[in-house]
Amino acid sequence: MSESNAPSRTAHKGGNGRAQRDAYDLPRVLEIAVTAFNEHGYDATSMGNLADRLGTSKSAIYYHVAGKEDLLRLALERAIGELEKVLDEPGAKSGSAAERLRFVLSGAVRVLVDDLPFVTLLLRVRGNSDIERSALERRRRFDHAISRLVDEARDEGSLRADVDAAVTTRLLFGMINSIVEWYKPGGSITREQLTEDVLTVAFDGLTKR
Repeated sequence: MSESNAPSRTAHKGGNGRAQRDAYDLPRVLEIAVTAFNEHGYDATSMGNLADRLGTSKSAIYYHVAGKEDLLRLALERAIGELEKVLDEPGAKSGSAAERLRFVLSGAVRVLVDDLPFVTLLLRVRGNSDIERSALERRRRFDHAISRLVDEARDEGSLRADVDAAVTTRLLFGMINSIVEWYKPGGSITREQLTEDVLTVAFDGLTKR
C-alpha cells in the first residue's frame, strides 16, 4: 500500500485522544457504554470504566457527551424511539386490528433483534432517575397502544374474548421481552424465523391442528 493510500493513525479532535489507536465516533462510544451498562449496571459503570474499555481518556468521551447521563439518555432514546416508530408505520395504521397487531408485534421483534443491547438496557431500567422514568413512561404508552389493538381485535372477533386484554398484552410482551435473555444474533435462528415463531405462538398457540 502506498503512503498516500495508507490509513491515518493520527489522533484527531473527536477521536480517542491517543496516537496509534483508532478514533471513536459517538455511535461507537454509545455501543461500548451500553455493553458496559448491561454487564455491570449503569450505577456501577463510571466514565473511567468506559475510557478504559475504549482505550482512551475520559476527556475524549466528554468531547461527544456531557456525561454518563447523556449516554443513558441516548441509549434509551434509541430503544424506545425505534419501538415508537413501528406504531407510525403504514402497517400499524391500516387493515384489520388483528393485521395491525401482527404488524406491530413483528416490528417489536425486529427492533429487539436489531438493537438488542439497547432494548436490553431499556428493559432493565427501574426508574431511578428522570431519564429512566421518562423512558418507562414512553414504554408504558407503547404497551397501552398494544392493549388497545388487542381490544379492537377482540371486538372484531379475531381474538378470543375470555382472556383480559391487559393480561394478553403482558403475556405477549413477556414472551417477546424474554428474547433478550437468550437470543444470539448470528446464530442458527434468523430474525425472520424468530418473528414467524413468535407470531405463530401468539396467534395460533402450540396445539397441533
